[in-house]
Amino acid sequence: MSMRGEIISKEYNNMVFVHDKNGKEYACYVDDLKHFKRGEDLTESEREKCTDISLVLGDSW
Repeated sequence: MSMRGEIISKEYNNMVFVHDKNGKEYACYVDDLKHFKRGEDLTESEREKCTDISLVLGDSW
């Protein structure tokens, strides 16, 4: 694996994918969600630190 692949793999392993109650999916770093509990909604401050996957992939993905 190239160095670039190792870096991407390491970053991916530090991420979680969270679905909110409206069906949106967010990619977040684990360290940014220290108080998040599975099944709860993201707070506004947590959501700001995450990436809305629909903005990356589009609504039809």
